[in-house]
Amino acid sequence: MGKEIERKFLVKGDEYKSLAKKATRITQGYLSSVPERTVRVRIKGDKGFITIKGIGNESGASRFEWEKEIDVEDVKALLQICEPGIIDKTRYIVEYGGHTFEVDEFYGDNEGLVVAEVELQSEDEEFDKPSWLGEEVTGDVKYYNSMLMKNPYKNWQ
Repeated sequence: MGKEIERKFLVKGDEYKSLAKKATRITQGYLSSVPERTVRVRIKGDKGFITIKGIGNESGASRFEWEKEIDVEDVKALLQICEPGIIDKTRYIVEYGGHTFEVDEFYGDNEGLVVAEVELQSEDEEFDKPSWLGEEVTGDVKYYNSMLMKNPYKNWQ
C-alpha cells in the first residue's frame, strides 16, 4: 500500500498529443465516491483494475492509494452496480523534463475537459512545466474523477 503524490493542471491546446508515447482508452465507475474512501473500477486498454483512495491531505497533493489488477469481465459486472455517471476518457502518456505526465481527454458529459497529472516523490519536488500546462487545479475537488461523474463539466457553464 502506498501514498500517491501528484499535482494536477488544466491543459492548453493539443500539442501534448504529438508528444505522447502512448494513448489508452479508459472507462471507469465508482462503487463509492465518498471522499474518505473512493472505490473505483476501471478498464484501461485491455486490463481491469480496482482502486481504493483515501482522503487527500490539506494541499490535496497526496493521499493513500491501493490498486489491484482484476479480470475485465469482473470490472464489466461491477460497472453495472456503480454509482450513476461513468467516466470515459483517453489517457496520453507524455515524458517531459524527466517526469511522466498523464493527460486525460474526457468524453461524454465531460467533453472539452483536458487535465494533466504529474506524480512526484515529494510535495515540494521541483519539475519542468511544458508550455501546454495551464492553471494548477491540485486539490480542487471538482476536478476529481469521482466528482466529475456527479457534476460533469457540461454543467459548469
